[in-house]
Amino acid sequence: MIKKFWQNGRELLIRPQSGIFSAALVIALTYGVSMVLGILRERILVAKFYTCCRGQLDSYYAAFRLPDIIFQLVVIGALSSAFIPVFSEKLTKNRNEAYRLSSSLINLFLISFLLLCLIVYFYAKPLSLFITGNFSSSQIDLMVGMTRLMLLAQVFFLISNFFSAMIQSQQRFLLPSLSPVVYNLGIIVSILLFAGRWGIRSAAAGVVLGAFLHLLIQIPLVYKLGYRHAFILEKTAGVRRVLKLMVPRTLALAAGQIELTYSVFLATSLSAGSLTLYNLAQRLADLPVRLMGTSVGQAALPTLSAQLAQEKKEDFIKTLNQSLSQLFYLAFPCTALFLVLRLQAVRFAYGAKTFPWQATVMTSQTLAMITLSIFSQSAIQLLVRGFYAFHDTITPFVISVTCVALNVLLSLLLVKKMSLGILGLAAAFSITSFVNFLLLFLFLNFRKIRFIFRSDFYRYSKMFLAAIFSGFISWFLLRVLDGTVFDTTKTIPLLFLTLICAVMGILVYFFFSLVFKLNEMQMIFRIFRSFGRWRDTLFSVKEAIGSPPETTSGS
Repeated sequence: MIKKFWQNGRELLIRPQSGIFSAALVIALTYGVSMVLGILRERILVAKFYTCCRGQLDSYYAAFRLPDIIFQLVVIGALSSAFIPVFSEKLTKNRNEAYRLSSSLINLFLISFLLLCLIVYFYAKPLSLFITGNFSSSQIDLMVGMTRLMLLAQVFFLISNFFSAMIQSQQRFLLPSLSPVVYNLGIIVSILLFAGRWGIRSAAAGVVLGAFLHLLIQIPLVYKLGYRHAFILEKTAGVRRVLKLMVPRTLALAAGQIELTYSVFLATSLSAGSLTLYNLAQRLADLPVRLMGTSVGQAALPTLSAQLAQEKKEDFIKTLNQSLSQLFYLAFPCTALFLVLRLQAVRFAYGAKTFPWQATVMTSQTLAMITLSIFSQSAIQLLVRGFYAFHDTITPFVISVTCVALNVLLSLLLVKKMSLGILGLAAAFSITSFVNFLLLFLFLNFRKIRFIFRSDFYRYSKMFLAAIFSGFISWFLLRVLDGTVFDTTKTIPLLFLTLICAVMGILVYFFFSLVFKLNEMQMIFRIFRSFGRWRDTLFSVKEAIGSPPETTSGS
């Protein structure tokens, strides 16, 4: 029995999920677990440190900035836009050459990354002073110490993310998607065991532990797939191609990092705890974006790249069309329900006794502002990968730079001139996100390939209208039942009220989906059926995302 259980579990981890739907489902489910653990992690941090030392908590969040900048520029720029398409193409022709490409790139990026880490390590204090606002000297010293410690975590992440890309390129999505789960577990365990002794530094130590586990969990599978690391630095055509493709993406990420760093500067210029509250709201809003946009985007890139490489233009159009339609179908009601139930979400996620009511209200208001960008953030995850499948990283770069400039101007206006605080940051983020989505869509649909037609816009408007009805019913029930039927000062009645409002909102959305004949609803039923046939779903090899046979025709 134990042997059979072990074999089945091992098979589940290493078998491919070739269809976008099955791959996206795997990524979404594991991301869901990871995000729940991430919210639990934030709740523990808030419970232990917000009331007594919110300035230290701000230092912890600010300490991520410098390590994350060099990681995003050196690693993510290559992986998100260049490595997977080139590696996938090599893999179909010669597996050994593909793996030699991986070894050369890992070695090259590791050397570059370590050099940048040394610079950040020795200049951590002046750099920290530059990117923060009104931090005290003790906050700066604490931030510098945690920044230096977190640099080690990014080294683990560099290797781990290359392994993830290699594994996902071979249609295995489950194990790489479990990596963020063990990462969050590492942080949680470290805080619970060492917070009393090390204080907020226990969270920074947990980041290192979690990053090491993030790498460790993927080593057996990448070895099983035949990868053997070679200490080589070859200047092959594949290496040059990856470097060439990543330059615009890296510049786009650099622009994005300027935007994020400027947000940190503005938030740390406000009252103590502002950066923490902004990050808490972002964490909740990220949940649906990661579940929908990131999961579908990651699952779609290998398929889209392969379809273009094989000159299957019609399949590419169908995949992109149906993926975007189903993202909108899920994102619109999520936006409506998050707006209505924002306060309840914050109370459940962070409502520890040590988290003040005023902080809860401010976090919920910030969440409402960011929630408006859920659909655009989700769609961006897919649209940029449409460009990457064309090996076009220039257009997303230009759009990104434009939007960063817009965000900086809006943030300055809303935070400083209009004194909206972190609400201004959130509003600027949502406006910029929508502009980013709109520009990506226009350039991809009208300059690259026509994948959205007039009938699709008509269908999107029906989704939007159904989401409005859904949100209105949830809001109405919340106002009627809160205080009259349920005493929401207590946790259990609050839970029942939230569940009733959310479930009724979803049912109303499904009802209007039937009324408006939205075929995307079939996807939801497929998801529920897949839980009963989980092995078939996870091991699917022929599936393609989408259900409606009539959604790609247009005028």
